[in-house]
Amino acid sequence: MADEWRIEGNGEDFRIKYDVPSGATVISLLPGSRLQEVTRMLPIFANTMQQLRDSYSELMNVILVAPNQHVDKYVSRAIHNWPVPAIPIPGGTPYLKYDAFNASKVALCTSGTVAMELQLARLPCICTYRAHPLTEWVIQYKAKIPYISLPNILLDCPVIPEVLFEACSPVKLASWLNELIGDKALQEKQIVAAGKVMELICPSKRPVNNFGKQDTGLIISSYSPSMIAASTILGFVKP
Repeated sequence: MADEWRIEGNGEDFRIKYDVPSGATVISLLPGSRLQEVTRMLPIFANTMQQLRDSYSELMNVILVAPNQHVDKYVSRAIHNWPVPAIPIPGGTPYLKYDAFNASKVALCTSGTVAMELQLARLPCICTYRAHPLTEWVIQYKAKIPYISLPNILLDCPVIPEVLFEACSPVKLASWLNELIGDKALQEKQIVAAGKVMELICPSKRPVNNFGKQDTGLIISSYSPSMIAASTILGFVKP
């Protein structure tokens, strides 16, 4: 049943459309949905790619842009000085997003509901997060939760690496990404875990793997990761 809860885009079409070389290593970047977090995380992501670019003959990025005009403008400016070739994917194009995921080797994401989207796509990822120092202190010492990404919370184990707060540096993120890209066993571990997550939160047998463009509205409105995440969180906080 877990394989029914899988969205498989067309990576080959994406590579042809955007002239992605066949040997390129593509990393999807998801810097966040709010301008404040994007302005905090995107420079870290850029410096991480700077660290990585000499390790791969052809490194490319896909940058998922939230449907927010301020975020869109910020990302558009940032891409002009991006250290490797980058393809922005505008918000509101879910089929294109999943094509990009299918063309990618791994993803680097700001922790949030996007982790669930990556699970649906079975794309291995690294989750990271930086915030105001006071917010980080509250999360670390007051919230008393071992993980901040929903897949890890649901499975109660760090299947998705979380590189958080002061550990969120370009050098460390580059190291984690290098390890994930080069280790097929780690990738497979995340893919298997994604199936387990879907079994936990999606009891319906209705499949979503036929993710055609004509079906986009129905699937997204009925089964968006945000809705799944929200219902999951509500389940956790029920008395």
